Amino acid sequence: MTDRSSRVPLDIRGLAGDDALFRLNAGARRDPAVERWLDGEPTVLRAIARHWFAQMRACGDDVRESMHDGCPVACVADAPFAYVDTFTGHVNVGFFRGAQLADPAGLLAGSGKRMRHVKLRPDVAVDEAALRALIVAAYEDIKARLDAR
Repeated sequence: MTDRSSRVPLDIRGLAGDDALFRLNAGARRDPAVERWLDGEPTVLRAIARHWFAQMRACGDDVRESMHDGCPVACVADAPFAYVDTFTGHVNVGFFRGAQLADPAGLLAGSGKRMRHVKLRPDVAVDEAALRALIVAAYEDIKARLDAR
């Protein structure tokens, strides 16, 4: 019988060289297409999306934005770190490398290889401090990955 507490986790991603960054075309400091999307319908959900996208914009002067797959994306240079999207009854605040973010509040959902999201509903409170911390962590993570290259 093996003592599981003495096991050392193996970083398969690092060994396999699977650490490539997803890149988009260079965005703008402020993209008019993003503003139009944030001003769209349904207004209740877009207001929630606008609030959280503003948190992404506030991460630093190097944040760029663009539209990708029909929703606003926040990037550092051309490397996206987060996005917002609206659906019928909720808003997703998503993270391109969310699977690697620490999430002590347990907000992140999804089972993809890299991406995770937080689902927000107008009638359900969210731990705003924890969600802000995820946004900042995603921004800092992508900056560190870019600096390491």
